[in-house]
Amino acid sequence: MRICLVGATGLVGSALMAEAVGRDDVRIIAVGRREASLPEGARMEMLIGEPIDWPQLIAAARADVLVCALGTTMKTAGSQEAFRAVDHDLVRFCAEAARAAGIKHMIVVSSVGAAGASKNFYLSVKGETEDALGKLGFRRLDILQPGLLRGHRRERRPLEKAGQILAPVADLLVLHGKYRRFRSVSARKLARAIFALAHEKAAGRFVHDYDSMRRAIRRTGD
Repeated sequence: MRICLVGATGLVGSALMAEAVGRDDVRIIAVGRREASLPEGARMEMLIGEPIDWPQLIAAARADVLVCALGTTMKTAGSQEAFRAVDHDLVRFCAEAARAAGIKHMIVVSSVGAAGASKNFYLSVKGETEDALGKLGFRRLDILQPGLLRGHRRERRPLEKAGQILAPVADLLVLHGKYRRFRSVSARKLARAIFALAHEKAAGRFVHDYDSMRRAIRRTGD
């Protein structure tokens, strides 16, 4: 299976490439503005270009599935407009390019609590993006809504670093019942869920919370 990955240089993209090592059932073709650090033994290639060139690169990937792990923060973006340009506009741009290239399955990393009607700007943008992707006609659309992502990031995020340290305790002591969906998840486990969902055949739009992603992994015996 050929997977076109956008967002390879981020936490989830890096984890996906690391998890691909040793797998003979997938080949990753990453599309981005700069080369990512490839793990030794990874069966993948990089297609480099500016975002305006990505439709051609996504088409050249000849992929079965588009995986979108694009995302930024308000601090990095610098403004709400710049944040929306990445987390909504660029994500939708890539999705439209994938549909034009004949890709029928998309997996996108969103966020727990995403909702277009949310009063939280971050969550409202994520929700609007999910709704926009749902209108593009993918045969299958998998929307992942993880809580706090655990793993090593290249950029410094002090508050998130502190959250990662405290998250396992909160997961065990606080986040039960209806709050389980807010549990943290490691980027490597999220990557395994993505690989599992890439092989799912049922058509439709599927939203995956913490437990749904765990079930997807168990179905593959991974």
